[in-house]
Amino acid sequence: MTTTTPDSGTKTTPAPTLRVVVIGGGIGGLALAAGLRRTGVDVVVHDRDVDPSVTGGYHITLDTPAQQALRGLLEPELYERLLASASAVRRRPTDVWFDWRGRLLGDLEVGGLDPDSIDVDRITLRLLLAEAAGDSLVLGSTCTAVDREPGPAGQVRATFTDGSTAHGDLLVGADGPHSLVVRHLAGNPTSRPAGIIGISGRTSAADLDPDETARLGPRSSLTVGPRGTALYTGYLDPDGFAVIDAPHARAAVTTGPTYIWGAMFSEATAPEGLRDQHGTQLRETTLEALRATGWGEKPLQVIARTAAETVAAYRFNVGPQHPREMAPWPAGSITALGDAVHATPPTAGKGAGTAIIDAHQLVTELVAVRAGTQTLHTAVSAFETDMRHRGSAVIALSMTTVNRSLAGASPAASAITRASMPLLAWRTALRQKDAHGSRR
Repeated sequence: MTTTTPDSGTKTTPAPTLRVVVIGGGIGGLALAAGLRRTGVDVVVHDRDVDPSVTGGYHITLDTPAQQALRGLLEPELYERLLASASAVRRRPTDVWFDWRGRLLGDLEVGGLDPDSIDVDRITLRLLLAEAAGDSLVLGSTCTAVDREPGPAGQVRATFTDGSTAHGDLLVGADGPHSLVVRHLAGNPTSRPAGIIGISGRTSAADLDPDETARLGPRSSLTVGPRGTALYTGYLDPDGFAVIDAPHARAAVTTGPTYIWGAMFSEATAPEGLRDQHGTQLRETTLEALRATGWGEKPLQVIARTAAETVAAYRFNVGPQHPREMAPWPAGSITALGDAVHATPPTAGKGAGTAIIDAHQLVTELVAVRAGTQTLHTAVSAFETDMRHRGSAVIALSMTTVNRSLAGASPAASAITRASMPLLAWRTALRQKDAHGSRR
């Protein structure tokens, strides 16, 4: 920035120095590092993983606000590679839902999904963000404690398992639902189990029987079963449904039509020890558990034909649903974003996008600090106020499906499901038959 004095004219004053330490190299932490690097803010991000490609979960849906945030965080060339590696939601047919026998029940309305949303493989997105973070990313670095150095001007400090430390003016926890940083700030965890166990995997459409590929189609779907069981099957084709036709820029890990699926069980009815299993054992246990509740083989084929090494189990976690309970600490030189603050079940497809918007908002505030137009305390306060309202709204949306699933896990609800779903499937089939006849 510049200042003017009466006797010396205009002179340049160095911009305030600002160093940011980020704990956690998931989507939110890497997005923050990418944006800070792009704007010239000194940043380092520490992540316990040794390879950014080691990540699981569903594919990621990014709505228009999340895309706009990424456009501001990434260099244009990297953003082009993202779009060339993503599937355009508007290019696929309407999502549908089925019953546990694979019978069509109708179109599926997805709350909060705008027509310009895109789908991207989580691994692809994380690798692109890691590339944007560049040498600011330190892998294999596990944080064990965070604090402030003594004194009024003391910097924040992170300590790691090898005894090393990192110092900065601001420390940001992007370390997920079990955040060490948030426990330091709040004195206790602020997220809790949502009551659902998820199992996910990836299956190439080419590995399914032709009639099953035709039934699922080039669309995403939700299959609902008794005892609160469900199976989300997301369709991803960054080759055929690419957002932009730029083969030279394509960086997608997923090639060819792929179903990225996620089975859901109520924790109360899930097989014991499910989360401790891996690979083939986890896949077979999942199949057996769904068969035990009456699932047919047709909708289970996408699980049975999946590559065992892609199967993983995890618990749905959820943060506070009221803004006043989210980030319940005074603004200061330590803060947090993404799932560390507003842990979000994947049922609304908004968790990663919200973390990216968090990152963009914080970058915007910190750029103003670096320019000398606001203080660090003011910047963090504004960021946290905005984040609380954004996070609570997304959690409320994601918990709609979770609550329905949990309500359906009771014996009475399961009986209603078994009785009503076949009737709904019959009515849908009759409507399709009438519609087909009217077109002839």
